[in-house]
Amino acid sequence: MKPIALSLLTMFALGCRELGVVDTIPPEPPRGIRSLALDNEVELDWIHNTENDLAGYHIWSSDRYDGRYELIGTTSSANFNDMRAQNGATYYYAVSAFDFNENESDLSYQEVSETPRPEGFKVLLFEASAVPEKSGYDFSTYSVGRFDDRYTDFFYEKLDSNLNLSVWSDTDIQDVGFAESFDDIRVAPSSGWSPTRTTKVIRGHTYVVWTWDNHFAKVRITDLTPTKIVFDWSYQLVDGNRHLKSTRPLAERMLLSR
Repeated sequence: MKPIALSLLTMFALGCRELGVVDTIPPEPPRGIRSLALDNEVELDWIHNTENDLAGYHIWSSDRYDGRYELIGTTSSANFNDMRAQNGATYYYAVSAFDFNENESDLSYQEVSETPRPEGFKVLLFEASAVPEKSGYDFSTYSVGRFDDRYTDFFYEKLDSNLNLSVWSDTDIQDVGFAESFDDIRVAPSSGWSPTRTTKVIRGHTYVVWTWDNHFAKVRITDLTPTKIVFDWSYQLVDGNRHLKSTRPLAERMLLSR
């Protein structure tokens, strides 16, 4: 056989051998994981991996950061909603990436946890002197009632010609200012509570309530008249937990989902 023919045959054999190489390199662990606590649900998203052979992601959850993680879902996109989450329970999350050869990355390194909590929208309260039986709200039972009921957490009243949100002596309230949306206030403040336990009602403002039994809630006023208010709310079920809602700007969320 001529030397040149032998050289071509050798090259062909080597090429076939290279084509038969099995990929054993896993993707990088996902980064930039963010979470959003919802009502009986947790939303997750992260920075999309850039590997050409990326096939998808596995979502893992545990009841503690250093606990045993179980697989709860798989997705090909950089986001996932945990629909099995229950209000009042804390969940820790991690994400792994895998490729088309079933190589899987380590779990993501950052600590990510959320505690889902109940929320409500477009709740109507009347001014206490006008309709006393529908002027107060109880977060623990998600119900409207009398302003002077023992379980009422806050109520709407006209006081010295001012329209106010008020609480009783065993509860605190604070106006934390104007909010573009319900999601703007993430954590209850640790100081700045109203010394009179009452504060003027302003449309678009959010108010944080620290209840008598050490729970935190927030209320955002969406409509206001001298006789009634309409508000959205969320309530933290975990005793002493100031976390009300995790959020991020829309532009940031779109970037993370690419």
